[in-house]
Amino acid sequence: MQTSLPSLDVLKTFVVVAQRLNFTHAAQALHLTQGAVSRQILGLEQHLGYPLFSRRARGLTLTPQGAMLLAPVQQALGQLGEALARVGAQPGTLRIKCPTCAMRWVLPRIIRLQNERPEMHIELTASVSHGLDFSAEHFDAAVVFGQPQGKKLAVHHLFDEILTPVCTPSYLPDLARPPTPADLAEKTLLHPTRDRRDWLLWLKAAGLETLPSGKAQHFDTLDLAMSAALQGFGIAIGDLCLLEEDIQAQRVVTPFPLSVVSGAAYYLVYPERALMPATLATLVNFLGEEAEQSRARLKNGLSAAANSL
Repeated sequence: MQTSLPSLDVLKTFVVVAQRLNFTHAAQALHLTQGAVSRQILGLEQHLGYPLFSRRARGLTLTPQGAMLLAPVQQALGQLGEALARVGAQPGTLRIKCPTCAMRWVLPRIIRLQNERPEMHIELTASVSHGLDFSAEHFDAAVVFGQPQGKKLAVHHLFDEILTPVCTPSYLPDLARPPTPADLAEKTLLHPTRDRRDWLLWLKAAGLETLPSGKAQHFDTLDLAMSAALQGFGIAIGDLCLLEEDIQAQRVVTPFPLSVVSGAAYYLVYPERALMPATLATLVNFLGEEAEQSRARLKNGLSAAANSL
């Protein structure tokens, strides 16, 4: 029976490789050689006694064991990081929790705010979980997906989840006509949820009751699905606000004009208090203004897409 635990560095390497599904890209992110990353993963697989990845010509895919291990390892590393940060945090540091799916929108803005206000100390912690218990977790505020749960919370709506398929510019073939859902046949659909609800919601709005392709990969987070899409492994269902910068940079495209509102949304929440710290008030105002601008740009983009039909 295996009793010894792998090293934290090796587990971190596993998470980074799983997020990128490519040894070369993972090595660049970790500032290691591709050979070193490959050897770490092979050693971890030998240590555990089962494969974590399937090696294929076009890249990597998680095995069932790898997929089952990923979320718990991410959560454990996140909790350890939170504990270390909490103990070593500077007095006056503003600690923010954010689900991984929202990091594409939140992280660039937090970095920009810190560049503009260097006197502010902000620690942003990513988490695979969407919930937060402020009485048990030591955060000043959080970005949450879905209706916020808890009493005595200040809640600020950021933006609604609006879904549409996204892929790399070269993933779908060039057509003499605009693509239709029928063109998804035989394409790999990347699902950010195990129950496929996001794809099924969009397809129903497009007039289809079933998936147009039997080829699929399932992920536990939108971030993992988007990493696979960015590498050209398939077409994912994505949120337009979260992917705004990727779309503007043409790292991904939205091949269909149809988008659907899921009914869920992203919120900024924090415990109600008689006197709000100045740094928290600055953050709330900043993210509120950024969200308003994102909503406006999205509204204009959707109007333009509707007028082009």
